[in-house]
Amino acid sequence: MHNFLTWVDSLDWFIVIAACLTLGLAPFAPPHIVEKLRMLGEGRLVKPIDWFDLFFHGIPWVLLIIKAGISLKR
Repeated sequence: MHNFLTWVDSLDWFIVIAACLTLGLAPFAPPHIVEKLRMLGEGRLVKPIDWFDLFFHGIPWVLLIIKAGISLKR
């Protein structure tokens, strides 16, 4: 876990934010991550492709949250 946190901390902020704004929000109308989170909240996230989409489009946001947490902890 320590190696993962070190790796996330070493990522450039620009890369993480760019990933959130591109992969994290694509397609842009409506953002895929918003649609999948809404489906999750409504209990309609049942197909494997929907879970994959949530995971795939959510990775940049998770990295952003972890990186921000590491930075705030310092």
